[in-house]
Amino acid sequence: MVDEAALIAALAEGRLGGAGLDVFADEPRVPEALWSMEQVVLQPHRASATLETRADMGDVLVANLTAHFAGQIPPAAVA
Repeated sequence: MVDEAALIAALAEGRLGGAGLDVFADEPRVPEALWSMEQVVLQPHRASATLETRADMGDVLVANLTAHFAGQIPPAAVA
């Protein structure tokens, strides 16, 4: 987890040389300050865009639904 305001300040003040980012606190809204910084590379949040990850995500979905409809707590439940 990164504090976006602290990251922006560190970049603006030269305390951090650069950043490559694909996840933002308020997606899809990216802070305007990051757009204008030459030392920042932004890309869409696509870390899960592999066949393996998407297949695993489908497996988790099926396991959660199966557990739910069997009256059990889904294995990927978040409290």
